[in-house]
This record gives sequence, structure tokens and C-alpha cells, in this order.
Amino acid sequence: MLKRIEEICDSLNIENENMILYGKYIAKIDLKEREKRKKFGKMILVTAMNPTPYGEGKTTVSIGLSDALNYLNKKSIVCLREPSLGPVFGVKGGATGGGLAKIEPSTQINLHFTGDIHAVTSAHNLLAAMIDNAYSRKNLSHFQPRDIFFHRVLDMNDRSLRKVIIGVGDDSGQIRESKFEITAASEVMAILGLSYDLKELKERLSKILIGISIENKPVFSSDVGAQEAMTILLKDALNPNLVQTLNNNPAFVHTGPFANIAHGTCSITSIDLALRLSDYVVVEAGFGSDLGGEKFIDIVGRNKKMNPPDFVVIVATLRAIKHHGGVKVKNMNERNFDAVKNGFSNLEKHIENMKYFNIKTVVALNRFTDDDPEEIKLLEDLVREKGCEIFTIDVFNKGYKGALSLADYISKNIEKNSQEVRYAYELTDPVEEKIKKIAYNIYGAYGIVINRKVKEKISFIDELGFNNLPICIAKTQYSLSDNEKMLGRPKNFNIEIKDIKISSGAGFLVVYLGNIMTMPGLPDEPASLKMFIDEKGNIKL
Repeated sequence: MLKRIEEICDSLNIENENMILYGKYIAKIDLKEREKRKKFGKMILVTAMNPTPYGEGKTTVSIGLSDALNYLNKKSIVCLREPSLGPVFGVKGGATGGGLAKIEPSTQINLHFTGDIHAVTSAHNLLAAMIDNAYSRKNLSHFQPRDIFFHRVLDMNDRSLRKVIIGVGDDSGQIRESKFEITAASEVMAILGLSYDLKELKERLSKILIGISIENKPVFSSDVGAQEAMTILLKDALNPNLVQTLNNNPAFVHTGPFANIAHGTCSITSIDLALRLSDYVVVEAGFGSDLGGEKFIDIVGRNKKMNPPDFVVIVATLRAIKHHGGVKVKNMNERNFDAVKNGFSNLEKHIENMKYFNIKTVVALNRFTDDDPEEIKLLEDLVREKGCEIFTIDVFNKGYKGALSLADYISKNIEKNSQEVRYAYELTDPVEEKIKKIAYNIYGAYGIVINRKVKEKISFIDELGFNNLPICIAKTQYSLSDNEKMLGRPKNFNIEIKDIKISSGAGFLVVYLGNIMTMPGLPDEPASLKMFIDEKGNIKL
């Protein structure tokens, strides 16, 4: 039974004046709450191997692990990203966990929640409108339409908006080609997630690079005077959202950048506040260690108000292992030891990735009901041969009881991580060298392919002085490579750099690989058909 959110706040000793209530079970916490709290807990980062298209239960594992730590009297908070309406109505469905390891109220969280993502959409599109207004009214005489590369966003999967013509009904005749991206890919979303306070939020919003002048000079959002209004739209959204697990333990759910096209982590405000409020904070990073895991350490962990994680959990499933071993969905329940051995190569690389960063790592095998015990035993042996501990857990069916051994192991070993964290690259490395190091060290690539157009953009980045920014690679989540069909642990492959973009407000360079898209489309059967409609065709409320 859910408790009123005030009770959850009371369990954390949050002052009444810092609770901003959104009904019975949801609250935002004013950032003033962190002012009196100087002690910080330990951070556990939950990442994964390359998933199947249906996900491997990383959110469920994160929630179950935090519940298990609380059961062991280790005060814990789980920090998750906000669900985007695109995936909710697309392939994945909801993003609030499952079974006995869920956060609630799940329907509200999966839908409009506290309106944060809507606020990001509004702030982003306000800037887009102000850019076109400035151009149309000749307020920026040096600004040409070919130089505008700040586009609009929508929190929905809509492939028809990947390329659009705008300005058709405008009397000024400023007709040009543009596009929509999903809100999770918005630089404004990244800025909200990486800003420590209102002052930094405004500063970052003013630094968004929106285009290049005819004098080849950068044009920023501050040139059209957008940062003040954008900050006003986002001021409430900056406060972290507090909800609860089924076991009435606290959970922060805040900001929603995708890990395949953005940095893929909940806000630093929610992580920072959680670290001040508890002993152990479980943070979910999007997709695998090649995406959310690497980006958390190389981007988020380098933030002046954030540190790298103290411990890493890699979520794996037998289903994903066999998928990477070449097994088709229809044959997934057939015993196949060779597929387990072959598919283990993918998990093996993810273990190596996290050990590369010098962070203590463990594997959590998220067990499904029909998993074969003999295949599980083989996989456990393979992982331990790599010098990594593995725990088979079942939080979906057993809740916190299914992760007690994992929680106990982490609590006893988290203090022993004495090595200094290693990064995939140095910020002072040339841009191309940073990309190469990620490709070689994290993906296992043989080489990188950069066309002349991208090389010219990199030279321009150097000229503008943005070459010391970290790298945020946008690529498929389904493979270590930039080709989703290359499963397992690909060898002797090149990655193709398709484009590079300066996200100066967010503070990183976005590098696009392969056929990655920033506006997903809906599948043949959208998840909403199953998630929100029962067998009789009635809407689930």
C-alpha cells in the first residue's frame, strides 16, 4: 500500500517548507533542502550489456537493489530518469520497473508526471520560435537560414517529422527545411539534467549555439535574448521529483535524456540530493556500458558538482546473452550452451569496460521464469573466470528478497575501491583522438572513418575553442559497434562518423555514428495498445 508522499519525506527528514506536493504520492523537493546536508553517501551505478529491443530490466533491478539495501538497514535511494512518451507509446512501454520492483504511482510517472518534459519541450521550442522571429524580422542581419541548426522537438515518436518545411504560411517568405527531434535528445534536456542550480541553468541556456554568422562567428541563444524566458519555463522543473517504490522506499525520478542520443542519466540535482539524504544511492544509466555507463563517467562524473560512481552493477539476462549468441526469438527457450558461450563475449566486453575505468564491478543476472538452470550455471562460471562476481537475482517475482545477496555483497565491498578512476580520454586530447579512444577502448573498434565534411566541422570546433569539451556519442544501443546487426563482440570493424554537433550549453560535443536517428518512429504494434488497453478494449485507468 502506498504511503502519502509526506510520510516518505518525513522518513528522509525533509522539511515541510521544501516539499512541493503534486497530489498524494508525488512531490518536488526544493533545492534549498541540500543546504544543511554536508555528508555524502556512496554511489552505485547500474548499467548493462547491449540489450535486446525489449530491454533487460535495468530499471527493475535498480529499484529491487535499492529496496534490498533498505531492507538490510542501509539507507538507500534509487535515482531514475523520467519516462518519455515516445518509448511509452512505442516499443518499450513504461519505464517504472515491473513486478514487485516498481515505483509508484506508475501511470502518472509514465504519462505527464510533474510536467518536466513538457517544460523542456516548451523552453526548447520557445528558443526555436525566437530564432525564426529574429531572422524573419531582420533582427539578426548577419544570420542566414543555412546557418540555423537549432531545430524543434516533440515528446513523441513521429517519423513524419524527421524532415519538414517550415515558414510556408509566413508573410515574410522565410521558407526553409528543418526537422523535429524527440525531446529526450534536446540540448535543453541535457542542460536541465546537468545544471546544479538556477544560476547555472540560466548560464548554460545562454550558451546554446544556434547558428553561425556570415562572418563565420558563433551565434548563441543569448543573442536572441531567450535565456531569461527559458529559465522561467524551467525553474520549477529543476527541482527533483520524489516518489516511492512498492516497499515505500524513496525514489527520485528526474530528467529524461536518452543514452543512445544524449548522455542518458537522471539529473545531477537528484543524484546530489539523494547522496546527501542517504547512505547508498542507486543510479541507473541508460542502455549498456558503451553508452550510459561510459557517458556517466566521462561526462557526468567530470561535472564539478559530481563524482564518478563508487561501484558498478552490470545487468545481464540469459535472453540477451543468447540473442548475442545468434539465437532467434522463437528458439530462445531451447537449451543452447554454444549460444551462451558465444553470446558471453558481449557481456565480457562490458565487464572489461567497467574495469578499464578502475571501478569495482559486479554482474547482476536478471532471471526470467523460464531461464534454464544449466545455462545460468554455465554463464556464472564464465563470468567468474573473468575475475568478476555474479549474482543471479529475481526482483520481478521476489522483490527485494531476490537481490539481498547482491545488496549484501556491495555494502561489504564498496569501501574497498581505492584505485583512482580512469577516464576513456583526457579533455585536452584533440577531438578526433577522443573519438578514437572511445571507439578503441570501449567499443573494441579497429578504426574510425571520418569524411571530409566532418573533418571540416572538427577544424571549426577547434577554431571556436570548443575542442576541450567531452564527447557524447550517439549510436545504436543494440551493438558495441555502430551497426545494430553486429551482435556479440564484433572484431575488426570500423565506426563511421556521420556528423558532429556542438552542444555548448550542455557542455559536450555530440558525435553521430551510423544510422542513428534523433526522432524515433512507432513500431507495427505500439506498446500503448497493450499497456493502456485491457483484453476487452477498455482503457486502463
